[in-house]
Amino acid sequence: MKKKTKLPADDPRPVAFWLWLVCTLIVIMVAVGGITRLTGSGLSIADWNPIMGAIPPRNEAEWQKAFDLYKQNAAAQYEQFSRNLGEMTLPDFQEIYFWEYIHRLLGRFIGLAYALPMAWFWVRGRVKGSLRWKLLLGLVLGGGQGFLGWFMVRSGFADLPRVSHFRLAAHLSMALLLFSYLLWIVLDLNPFWTHRKTNYHSVTRLRKFSRMFLGLLALQIVYGAFTAGLQAGHMYNTYPLMGGRFFPETRWNILTDPAAVQFMHRHLGLVVVIALVALWLFAQTHRLMDRQKLGFNLLFLCGILQFVLGMYTLVSGVQLHVAVAHQVMACLLLGSAVLVVHELIPPHRGDPQSFA
Repeated sequence: MKKKTKLPADDPRPVAFWLWLVCTLIVIMVAVGGITRLTGSGLSIADWNPIMGAIPPRNEAEWQKAFDLYKQNAAAQYEQFSRNLGEMTLPDFQEIYFWEYIHRLLGRFIGLAYALPMAWFWVRGRVKGSLRWKLLLGLVLGGGQGFLGWFMVRSGFADLPRVSHFRLAAHLSMALLLFSYLLWIVLDLNPFWTHRKTNYHSVTRLRKFSRMFLGLLALQIVYGAFTAGLQAGHMYNTYPLMGGRFFPETRWNILTDPAAVQFMHRHLGLVVVIALVALWLFAQTHRLMDRQKLGFNLLFLCGILQFVLGMYTLVSGVQLHVAVAHQVMACLLLGSAVLVVHELIPPHRGDPQSFA
């Protein structure tokens, strides 16, 4: 019988696999966050208790207390629900409470799934040098994301029946920043392929344009959050025209007016696709390595799928499953863009945590 070989202490695969799992959990968290937003569940839990909040109401008295807190703190949303769908009952409240509870519980689970393995790898000597500080920064970003989530929810305990779209954009942006940051570390560890010699000077312009595309994509994602936060996707459900016109009737405040925000989001999406096609075609003129070709092909595929999903989300009237798929695809598109940018950067020689 063949003996199992013990992995050497400097093998990056266990750390990379752990971070890859955390990235996957963040994508799942984004999906659940989308469901929470689309079902109007985000304001259903009126307090923030990181430890005891993991325990849901256990009897009718506790459920009624949670319901009363909701009616008191999210009065505008409660009144809107009752006005549109009839008087909200306790079972109605329990339904929206479920998704917010799952969202928060998943956030706690991700925190533990990050902190506990990090401590274990640290004690076992699996992380050394600059990687230690990179992982600690990831922990800080995760904690900041939890705070931003509560900061966002608090904005809904006012006169509006929804959270601030600016805070929603900040909350989503922090989640995707953490996702991109951890993915970058995974790619730095480089356990899935080995580098071959290449002339990185020949891709200088391609690297510059890829970074510009990543910035454009980040702006589009922010406008996606604005569109979601203002519920602007429900205003015009036709494409490419908006109410039979290219330019809708609006005050043209591109930060707060729902029609103007939807206009920006749908046409920024078109700009992103055009830029993507141009970037992909420009990449074909270069002699790239297999992993670089893979990055550009994934980016192209995810970009086209995301654009189609965006149009379908719009014309479907923002159906739940379509809108959530659109949000998840945004994560995959962003991940592909991060992969492209990373693979065009020359490896850092001499870094003990770089297996380039």
